[in-house]
Amino acid sequence: MIPIVLTLTFLIHLILTSAHAVQLTAVRTKRVTTSYALFNLVLLVSRTAVSLQSPLLAKWIERHMQQGVEVGTFEFRLIILVSTLGTIVGAFLIPSFQRLLSKAVMKFSVKKSIPKLLYYGLKRSNLKQLIGQIGLPAPDNYKISSYVMKDFPYRVFFLNMFMNALITTGVLSSLYAGFIDPEVRATSSTLVAVVNGGATIILMIFIDPYLSLLTDEAVNDNFPEATFRKTVRLLVISRLIGTVLAQFLFIPFAYLISMVANWI
Repeated sequence: MIPIVLTLTFLIHLILTSAHAVQLTAVRTKRVTTSYALFNLVLLVSRTAVSLQSPLLAKWIERHMQQGVEVGTFEFRLIILVSTLGTIVGAFLIPSFQRLLSKAVMKFSVKKSIPKLLYYGLKRSNLKQLIGQIGLPAPDNYKISSYVMKDFPYRVFFLNMFMNALITTGVLSSLYAGFIDPEVRATSSTLVAVVNGGATIILMIFIDPYLSLLTDEAVNDNFPEATFRKTVRLLVISRLIGTVLAQFLFIPFAYLISMVANWI
C-alpha cells in the first residue's frame, strides 16, 4: 500500500510544481484563459491522486493499529521526501510542460474541442513529436539575476514556502495525530481541512493575486517576460524549500492537531 501512496504523492507534487508552466504558457501565447482551461485536464489527475492518497494512508494506519503494530515516522517522512523529489522533477519539467501546453493551446484554437484535441495528440505521429518536446531545461533556466532578487517581494517567497509546507504535511500530521491519541482519531483526521484551509487562505490572499497580476502585466508587455520567468523560478524554489520544511513540521503539527482535537 505504501508504494502506491508514494507513487501518488510523487505524481501530485510533480503536477502541482509543473502548474507554473501555465503562467509561462499564458505569457508566451497571450491566451490566459485557454492555458488554464487546458491545464485543468492535467490537474484532474492530481486531484484524483489526492482523493486516493488519504484513504489509503488511513487504511494502512488502521491495519497496523488492529494488529497492535506501532506506527513509526519512517514511512511518513519517506512520503515527504518523495514530495520533495516530485517537486524537483516537476521543476525540471516546467520548460517541457510549457512547450507541450503552448502547442496544445495553439492547436485548440483550430480544433475548438477537447476530445478532438486529445484524439489529435494521441495519434502516433503527433505523439512522437510531443514526446520529443520533453527534455532537460537549458542552462539559462537556472539563472536568477540580482535584479529579480532585489525587486522580488520576499513576503511572497516565505508565505509560499510555508503554504507548501502545510499542504505537504497536513494530511500526514492529521493521520499521525490519530495514532498519537486514538481516542480523538476521527476528530484529528477531519482537522486536515483546517490545515489545508489555512494554506488555501494564504494562497488566495497573498500568492495567487500577486502571480496573477504579474501574469497579466507580462501578457500586456508591461513586465519583461525574462524577468517573469525568473520570478516563477523563485516561487518554485520556495515551494521546494517548503517540502523540506515539512519534515520539521510533521511531528509538531501532529501533536498540535492532537491537542486541538482534545480541546474541541
